[in-house]
Amino acid sequence: MEREDFKLRQSKYYESRQDRKDRSRRLIQKGALLEKYFKADNLSVEQTEDLLKIFADYVNSHKPNKLKNDQPSN
Repeated sequence: MEREDFKLRQSKYYESRQDRKDRSRRLIQKGALLEKYFKADNLSVEQTEDLLKIFADYVNSHKPNKLKNDQPSN
């Protein structure tokens, strides 16, 4: 019984660890795209947020249906 408990906890740990790795990779890739297309590599985090706030309403209201939230994200 104890061994099964350990295997279950270990499995959940590895699963959550992989989820964190996947999320980190996705955030890094998206950040790189932001810097590339907005030429934002010289901006601070605060300046980048200000820039994104300026365009957020426009982008979200003109986003094609295929890119809206009901689609799986990769």
